[in-house]
Amino acid sequence: MTTTATTSPAARRPAPDRKATPNRPRGARRRSVSASLHGFLIAAAFIAVFPILWIFYISLGPDKNDYQHPGRILDNLTLSNYGHVLQDTGFGTWMINSLIVAFGTMLIGVMIAASAAYAVSRMKFLGRGSLMYTFLLTQMFPVAVLMVPLYKIMGSIGLLDTYGGLVLIYCSTAVPYCAWLLKGYFDTIPVEIDEAGRIDGLTPFGTFWRLILPLARPGLAVAAFYTFLTAWGEVAFASKFMLSEGNYTLAVGLQSYISQFNSQWNYMAATSVLIAIPAGLVFYVVQKHLVTGLTAGGTKG
Repeated sequence: MTTTATTSPAARRPAPDRKATPNRPRGARRRSVSASLHGFLIAAAFIAVFPILWIFYISLGPDKNDYQHPGRILDNLTLSNYGHVLQDTGFGTWMINSLIVAFGTMLIGVMIAASAAYAVSRMKFLGRGSLMYTFLLTQMFPVAVLMVPLYKIMGSIGLLDTYGGLVLIYCSTAVPYCAWLLKGYFDTIPVEIDEAGRIDGLTPFGTFWRLILPLARPGLAVAAFYTFLTAWGEVAFASKFMLSEGNYTLAVGLQSYISQFNSQWNYMAATSVLIAIPAGLVFYVVQKHLVTGLTAGGTKG
């Protein structure tokens, strides 16, 4: 008996002639992705730097209305605005006042935040958990709500129009965030280091000062930079609490160029550039620790 093999019409149909699509070389794909990424980063960097370059460009114009006609500045570039700011205004006094307040806030704020963060990270005491959330709660109130109560408190204890009063107010703003930041960083330092310090006869404060703080240098650098900027560029509290012209900070003195009938934008731009220089120097000093300090606290906590 013979069997006849039958094939379906689809099987008898000849296979279509498929042309192989050329594969893109892997190196070409990598180059295209790299070019796109670099193009995006260049555009983002330009967006970030453009306002700074624009302020610097406006500061080179001789007239206060040159910002409305930026093309005219190219033919009249001058540094006279900087000379006027440095010689004919109270810029030197403003700078000294701002440095006193900013460095005072940085030193006091970092020490308070580091002490609180170390205590919460290492010690067990009543209210340990609620303390950090209390710090977080203080960040929820806007400046407008805090202005009147703080003004009354500072006035009742005689700290209005003083460096100390302004430093305390800035510390109340900066310490909660820095305490959270440093608490996460202290959690990454092994507890065995504290135990070794106690075996060597160190007190808890001695362990904190001689062993923990040197290891927490990146975290302290981030906290110091944050507290410095908090005091350096703040306007609302300084403009209301510093009443005498001799105690004006840079942020308050900057407002003297703008009045109801006159706006000296060229002087304001020049002063803004000069104000940014100390902040840039502080950033340059601590920048090698910033990335480490910001990321280390997220590994354990």
